[in-house]
Amino acid sequence: MPLAFESESHGTVAFGFFNIQSDMLLLDRYFLFATEFCKYISVLAACGEQDPCASTWEVFHIADPEDIGDLMGAIHGIRHTGFIGETYRRFPFPADPEDFRQQPDGHENRDVFAAMIGKYGVAREIRVQADPDGGAVNIGEYRFTRPWFHRLLNYVWQGGYPRWKDDVRPDYVTAMKQAVEKSLHPLFKGAAFEP
Repeated sequence: MPLAFESESHGTVAFGFFNIQSDMLLLDRYFLFATEFCKYISVLAACGEQDPCASTWEVFHIADPEDIGDLMGAIHGIRHTGFIGETYRRFPFPADPEDFRQQPDGHENRDVFAAMIGKYGVAREIRVQADPDGGAVNIGEYRFTRPWFHRLLNYVWQGGYPRWKDDVRPDYVTAMKQAVEKSLHPLFKGAAFEP
């Protein structure tokens, strides 16, 4: 489930997984797969200490909140609007709350989720750039300070809320953590991954 994160540009924004059967993440109105997010983070982490640290990410953008949908309505099975509503019609919230865990094999449903979001969103490229001192990073139009950016990384590491099923993380998440821990760029200084 997405959680609230503080941005310098837009105030409080939602970030996170929104359906346990997919590895897709949302960042307010941007959507991208966690497999790609982790690869993009690893590319940034490879920047040297003095290097300009920037890259281009491919995301889906949904401009109209109505086309995004109503997460809580979809979870409760009462309002299946927009993209999120369609995902819950296809992959409903589990009947047993104990089964509410982020699935480490959610990437296997990528084609299904890509086809669904294609009805609501537009694929576009965004620029991601860290400040030279690593104090903040722009992810497209969203700007996060280093501590809040680290929280985004930790959220993905943990599997968000409700966390990874059986604490099993996909390999791409572990690879991201390793890249961040080796990074010399100041944007990643002090990044900590909680169990």
